[in-house]
Amino acid sequence: MIGYYVHHHGRGHLHRALSVAAATDTVVVGMSSLPRPREWTGPWMELPRDDEGPAPVDASAHGRLHWVPEMDSGLTARMAEISSWIADVEPALMVVDVSAEVSLLARLHGTPVVTMVLPGDRRDAAHDLVHSVARRIVAAWPDDVRGMVNGLDVHRDRLTCVGGLSRFDGLPVADAPSAPSASERTVVVLTGLGDTDGWDLEEAREQTPGWTWQVLGPGAAWVDDPWQTLCSADVVVTHGGQNAIAEVAAARRPAVVVPRPRPFREQDAMASVLATDGRFPVSVCPELPADGWDALLTRTAALDGAGWSAWNDGQGARRVADVIHEELARMPAGRS
Repeated sequence: MIGYYVHHHGRGHLHRALSVAAATDTVVVGMSSLPRPREWTGPWMELPRDDEGPAPVDASAHGRLHWVPEMDSGLTARMAEISSWIADVEPALMVVDVSAEVSLLARLHGTPVVTMVLPGDRRDAAHDLVHSVARRIVAAWPDDVRGMVNGLDVHRDRLTCVGGLSRFDGLPVADAPSAPSASERTVVVLTGLGDTDGWDLEEAREQTPGWTWQVLGPGAAWVDDPWQTLCSADVVVTHGGQNAIAEVAAARRPAVVVPRPRPFREQDAMASVLATDGRFPVSVCPELPADGWDALLTRTAALDGAGWSAWNDGQGARRVADVIHEELARMPAGRS
């Protein structure tokens, strides 16, 4: 049995956990502040929130951690539940996506940790500490891309890059509805669940009379399963989150990528790599353009979506499962 911690921000961590859990042949206990997803087939622990108390005091522990506010009852209950579970179950492994604090808690209980690493500048003390104690570090981008993350140089002996992975990996793109005719092309917009402010697309619509716009996300049309919508798009306009990029890549659709502000410049790093690598069918804009939309969409639509196979070949979840199985095989007898 293994534990799998799922960060509650957005939905990308959860979608990744669902894919990985389905690819493993061991019991996976999910734990998160998120409610149990209907697709999850194993045990699930819904943890207390640690961000709903009064104004946080020294939440970073003088810069050594990310979120441990003093005297927060939610944090106390959250960590106590995880500790109690580890003591009762003695899991063989903890997969953490992502939390420096949960990774350290598990390791302090003697449980080996596999941690995911996100793009961006991860040279801070907390990231360095968690990467130092992890048995393995897993990155959901291809092994041959450069510039995705800063701060892993001394830990690269434990880094495994598995490529982009999406809940839609393995679905046949050809089964999706055919694209609209050139006279009425379609652009699908993916906005981030973690964004409190939406994109103002009114000017973009006015500049593109030959395009039909469909916006998915908070403040627009939320679709639990956007697969067919993605596959039918001539162009996808998306933020630079890992999950969004992986899903666009799975659908093999050309994309306009506009990074949103995130801690540690996560999406900026993603956008920079996509813009400079040369293999991927993207147009990267540092911010939402004010004009030139018709030319931008037309130019992007002409890119070959097949280039996304270099980012996401559909095997990412299986590779994460391979890492898990390799580490389980190293466990001493009696700990399973």
